[in-house]
Amino acid sequence: MDLYGNQPKLGVIYTCFPGGRHKALTMSYDDGREEDRRLVRLFNRYGIKGTFNINAGLKQEGRRIPLEEMRELYKGHEVACHTFQHPTIARCPIDQTAWQILWDRRLLEEHLGYPVRGLAYPNGSYDEEICRLLPSLGIRYGRTVGSTDKFEIPSDFTRWTATCHHNHRLLELGEEFAALYKRQYLYLMYVWGHSYEFTDRNNWELMETFCERMGGREDIWYATNIQIADYLEAARRVFFDVDGTMAVNPNACSIWFDIDGRITEVKGGETLRW
Repeated sequence: MDLYGNQPKLGVIYTCFPGGRHKALTMSYDDGREEDRRLVRLFNRYGIKGTFNINAGLKQEGRRIPLEEMRELYKGHEVACHTFQHPTIARCPIDQTAWQILWDRRLLEEHLGYPVRGLAYPNGSYDEEICRLLPSLGIRYGRTVGSTDKFEIPSDFTRWTATCHHNHRLLELGEEFAALYKRQYLYLMYVWGHSYEFTDRNNWELMETFCERMGGREDIWYATNIQIADYLEAARRVFFDVDGTMAVNPNACSIWFDIDGRITEVKGGETLRW
């Protein structure tokens, strides 16, 4: 109560994904092999967004997508680092790890025309020192390997582990994700893999079925890895008054909230009162 004995009328404010959604889906595929062309076409057909992790120093090896094609092929998606030559970086001197990341960034950016700010750890290799290094190299997140079987937002984006590899319970987990309805939570489904695995295992129908079932849903935000990391960071910069009746958004982008059950957009640079 305040000095006059009045009970404050505090509301409940939840952060939402864009459009007021409470679920997001993102995909992450490594190595830039030729099968990415088919995978990108599939994502584009169903409105799904992917992040493609590329080793710029291996561009001539193993049926890889030429760097000159990447800007057009991956338009609307994200290209992220996978290191220059795909070494097991936890075994490397830290200055060489920095070199592997920075030179991968530099060559990719030369061909893509935008800053490359994500990383998938090659061979899933990382350690505490590498995680601490990433921000100084301009890297916002680092994706590990493995599966959590969960739909949680990571507490540390430098140790971002996916919900599942596409060969691990993909359709079953997709059904669970689609059925989630409790709006007091933010849910994230994150799928990773290598596009050439579909050719090796002759199971392209697995991803085709998943995309058909999961694409085009009104309650899901389809986003790249960096879009998710950036949006949630921006959402944390929005601040509120004590009574929960005013929001100030210092970002350039809109951030969405559920305020006592009302979906509310706070536009970039806006002070909103209700």
